[in-house]
Amino acid sequence: MPSQTLATWPHGAHLLDAHHTRFALWAPDAHSVSVTLQDGRSVALSPEPDGWFVGEVECPKGTRYRYCINGDTEVPDPASRAQDGGIDGFSVVVDPHDFVWRHRHWKGRPWHEAVIYEVHAGVLGGYAEVAKQLPRLAQLGITAIELMPLAQYSGERNWGYDSALPYAPHDTYGSPAALKALIDEAHGLGLMVIVDVVYNHFGPLGNYLPTYAKAFLNYQHHTPWGAGINFERREVRDFFIENALMWLLDYRIDGLRLDAVHAINHPGFMQELAHRVRHSVDPARHVWLTLENEFNQAFLLEKDYNAQWNDDGHNVLHVLLTGETDAYYAEFAEHASQQLARCLSQGFVFQGEKDRHGHPRGEPSGQLPPSAFVLFLQNHDQVGNRAFGERLHQLCPPQALHAATALLLLSPMIPLLFMGDESAAPEPFTFFTDYTGELAQAVCEGRRKEFSAFSHFASGEHAPLIPDPNLRSTYESARPSLPNADDEERQRTLALYQHLLRIRHQSIIPRLDGAQALGAQVLATGAVAARWRMGDHSVLHIALNLSAQAVPYSAPAESEVLYQTPPQLLAHLREHGLLAPYSALVALVRSPYHPTSLESAHE
Repeated sequence: MPSQTLATWPHGAHLLDAHHTRFALWAPDAHSVSVTLQDGRSVALSPEPDGWFVGEVECPKGTRYRYCINGDTEVPDPASRAQDGGIDGFSVVVDPHDFVWRHRHWKGRPWHEAVIYEVHAGVLGGYAEVAKQLPRLAQLGITAIELMPLAQYSGERNWGYDSALPYAPHDTYGSPAALKALIDEAHGLGLMVIVDVVYNHFGPLGNYLPTYAKAFLNYQHHTPWGAGINFERREVRDFFIENALMWLLDYRIDGLRLDAVHAINHPGFMQELAHRVRHSVDPARHVWLTLENEFNQAFLLEKDYNAQWNDDGHNVLHVLLTGETDAYYAEFAEHASQQLARCLSQGFVFQGEKDRHGHPRGEPSGQLPPSAFVLFLQNHDQVGNRAFGERLHQLCPPQALHAATALLLLSPMIPLLFMGDESAAPEPFTFFTDYTGELAQAVCEGRRKEFSAFSHFASGEHAPLIPDPNLRSTYESARPSLPNADDEERQRTLALYQHLLRIRHQSIIPRLDGAQALGAQVLATGAVAARWRMGDHSVLHIALNLSAQAVPYSAPAESEVLYQTPPQLLAHLREHGLLAPYSALVALVRSPYHPTSLESAHE
């Protein structure tokens, strides 16, 4: 598929030939706009209808430029494809076709094969360093890496959700060519690449749109990060939709995870974006579209989007594993076992019930397949939004985490791992930024106030111990280490993940397409059992006990045990009729009408 032309992608600088570039800026509040080149030239753009300023300039790829508004204010291109010198430096004219793809025939993998591994490219050292990790991840059984937001933000360190130039990959991670090399390497190893994109707000620094395009923002709609985006404007919707297409077409990214879409105040934008993507990308390619959405809008998952991150599932498992019930975990304190059963059988826990603030949240989701939900025990939010960034293995009994990991990797939901999960990395992952002055102080104070709803920090006594997000050490301490050969505990965790993912590829993925939940029951406090009819009509059973007490349970007859922890669980169950504490039993009752030899493409 070729990249778009000006007719469908007007924002930004587009190379017309080896020596000419067309520039287009939507600036409805400007009287005049010119392009100022690094060589000193200034070329006025022609005013066009609806607030556009457009012009062709004699300049090749690699040209550095800025826009000059009304003759006195220089700004970066909001659709800059690359920056030289950070967010306030020069924008760069980029040729999207100058990279030679080694794996240009890659079409991707179907969604049901997804095993996702979330990483922060900067923390790992940039695109080239991430690429070095890919062979071990592919060998582990990962089928996709998910990159936290890449777009240009202010400074050198940030989670990425404070970007101001969504088209420009952050310059400290590597060049656009280095990003493409990472993607190409991933494809050669059979790995999909997902990028996390932020279409609900701009960061606090580097956004100059209010200077010349106030209509880009909706000042009546407030998000937790400031003014919302004005998606009523066609120009604004196109800006973000074409950004999605840039990642998918120019960078050959395989999927997008849309951040916090509940903060997008436009009922039709999400569907419009999905429709444009499906129409514009070669239908032979597998493209994955996933969401973060506190509103639990099931209708978006019925056709347009592959899946949603299932925060409900994480939250209830976290409560059962750790006993923590502060802040948003309070919604899962009283009926955690019933809520886990609902999650396993219907996806969302909140399907219209009131949250702790008294607001109805969610829609019925029992009609959706289990693969419409991305399940995780940890992710960047759930580790990084802890005051000290502790990992889950530092917060709960190891046997309980072992059992929950079996559920994560062998259930029909789509599993997501956060970097370091697979080997119990001890390093914390806390929130980090690179601000200075008053903004740095405000972010640090806001971070500490954020935890006032947690009992440990309610008095304010421990708040000063929370790491300052702006310190370089906070950022540098977040890089997960790889286990040493003599670190027996971490090596055991790594072996567990390898073993469980091997089972998933051999016995779950080949049956996953067409799977449907058959229901779940509460066995006792902290213990549930769930069943799913798989695509080949076999029935998958998972019994999970996260409590410290044995509970009554009968294993399914004539079943094949795919996994059990502890190792003699089934024998104990058959002898005593009890599911041991901190245990998981995963069994398959095969259909007599289908072959028994199945394996995924990964094998």
